[in-house]
Amino acid sequence: MNALDAVDEVPVWLEVNGAPAVTWMCTPEQLPELVVGWLHGEGYIDAKTDVRSMRPCAKEPGFWVEIDADRYAAVEATERRRVLASGCGAVTTILGSMSAVPRRTAPPTIPDLATTRLLFKELFARGERYQSTGGIHAAALTDGTSLLTHAEDIGRHNAVDKVIGARLIAGERPDDLMLLVTGRISGELAYKAARARIAVVATPSVPSSIATEIARAAGMALIGRAVSGSPQLWPTG
Repeated sequence: MNALDAVDEVPVWLEVNGAPAVTWMCTPEQLPELVVGWLHGEGYIDAKTDVRSMRPCAKEPGFWVEIDADRYAAVEATERRRVLASGCGAVTTILGSMSAVPRRTAPPTIPDLATTRLLFKELFARGERYQSTGGIHAAALTDGTSLLTHAEDIGRHNAVDKVIGARLIAGERPDDLMLLVTGRISGELAYKAARARIAVVATPSVPSSIATEIARAAGMALIGRAVSGSPQLWPTG
């Protein structure tokens, strides 16, 4: 591969309340958004204001974050296991019953296929490296009319954390929005969306079996093959 075609990948570490939390292998852009989105997805925060302080390291890519001590202790006491998944970034395996999945109170509004295709077309147009290299993922949050936030990253989970983090940093909630992702909808990705109270997750690919279970438990809709002529909707009943 020509060096000009290579996509950037760097390790970025995070310490929360003085303890190592995670090291991402990621695209080195929108890093504060990545931190805030990941903290939200892990349950450490509900809003940007829950972050008491966030300091970047001047010598290498990394951050020190302080949050409420009781909230930190509660999250650390839960049964979780962090892993590095190839091409995904740092993820946390989901253990226990689906009763722990956050539940939406309102049914999701399902967009028509033509609208979904146009939204993906806009995401592809903004995702220059996604289009030019084929070696990166893209994600976006949309209200069904236009893209509100978008991001690219070598890890699809990282891209999702970045768009959710961008929304939170702007002082807005991701509730009831639609999440567009260019890769497969994994269980971890579906859980991040459920935690953010997102209504619909759409992909040109397909979801995993665990993702469909999480969507059912969360009252969230998944749209697979969203840019093809034969889209698929989950849950099916």
